[in-house]
Amino acid sequence: MNSVSVGILGFGTVGTGVVHLLTQEQEKLQQQSGSNIHIEKVLVRDIDKTRKINFADNRLTLDPDDILDNPKIDIVIEVMGGIEDAKNYIFKALKNRKHVITANKDLMAVHGTQLLETAADYQCDLYYEASVAGAIPILRTLTDGLSADRIQKIMGIVNGTTNYILSKMNRESVSYEEVLQEAQVLGFAEADPTSDVEGLDAARKMVILSHLAYSVPVTLEDVRVEGITEISQEDIHYSKKLGYTMKLVGISELDDPYIDIRVSPTLLSSNHPLAAVENEFNAVYVYGKSVGETMFYGPGAGELPTAIAVVSDLISVVKNMNLGVNGHHIFLPKNEKKCKSPDSMKNQYFFRMHVQDQPGAFSKITSLLNERRISLKQIIQEPIPKQQLAEVVIITHAIEERIFKQTYQQLKDLDVVYDVKNYYRVEG
Repeated sequence: MNSVSVGILGFGTVGTGVVHLLTQEQEKLQQQSGSNIHIEKVLVRDIDKTRKINFADNRLTLDPDDILDNPKIDIVIEVMGGIEDAKNYIFKALKNRKHVITANKDLMAVHGTQLLETAADYQCDLYYEASVAGAIPILRTLTDGLSADRIQKIMGIVNGTTNYILSKMNRESVSYEEVLQEAQVLGFAEADPTSDVEGLDAARKMVILSHLAYSVPVTLEDVRVEGITEISQEDIHYSKKLGYTMKLVGISELDDPYIDIRVSPTLLSSNHPLAAVENEFNAVYVYGKSVGETMFYGPGAGELPTAIAVVSDLISVVKNMNLGVNGHHIFLPKNEKKCKSPDSMKNQYFFRMHVQDQPGAFSKITSLLNERRISLKQIIQEPIPKQQLAEVVIITHAIEERIFKQTYQQLKDLDVVYDVKNYYRVEG
């Protein structure tokens, strides 16, 4: 049996999981790949650091070139994170004809097309299943399992931090700020949670999914992004009362030949499968023209779930090496990118207002909505205790985004409207 040598860039959470699987599951890996897989070197920041897993110091290095220029190493696994250093290391590895596996969604969202082109030029594999949704094999599903179908829409809960926060807000009627602090203590949220709570992490993952689903060179600038920081407990309360669940949802949709990609807090009908996805779990809902609706669910992050995705990619690369077909599976965009104009989008909307609690107030609001041809699907009107105001909550039927936003501003100017609160898109 031949032997394959691996170099690993990074020995943090995911790197530890990868080393654990490669050292503890040797027999299984040999059966699956047809080769003995050996870790030659691991790049670390501090050789003397205490780690969860014992690993010989002579295989640790502070110098990336001990991996990138090492003629013994066939495959490089990048699990160090960040963009610039990781990009430079992967480019160098590919140019040295080493196959690459990465879990780096930030890198693939920003520089993925360039890296894939380089891999193709040097007839190397570049796999990145772990960059989206942890252990859920969604990238492999799009490129292999559903490759014969025409994907029309992808909806995903692809960020565990925000899903944990919204799940707890929904269950326990606590504020966003309280849940965020708890999530940071438990390790579900970073000390600086901006990338997660502002929707940027989810947006990068939707770039990768859209690239594979539609074969277009999507960039982060093509995604309309809104985060969860403005969601109030009142928004959660009234969405539940109307039969919906609040989630941060990434949506990528094809209206041939145009695509629309967005990440935003969204009200999902409580009987929609994604509405039941709780805590740090992820799920991706795929609509195919032929297959119909399919959903993929599982842990979206964590040491071993993400490491499983990395090692599964490793097995694929080793199989390709044994068959002599490396570089034949590079997925490059083939179609021209055409993004749909926001003015032509149609959505249902949830919004709520504080209105003067007096006769004729609501008729002024409905008159304006009728003028703008906005039809109403659901309405709640409740008095606000100790104030001469009423809470009015409305869900519309589908309306052009341009018209809704114009009307939203006009509502603020009505003399009977004290304040117009948040609005959210509604799905399902």
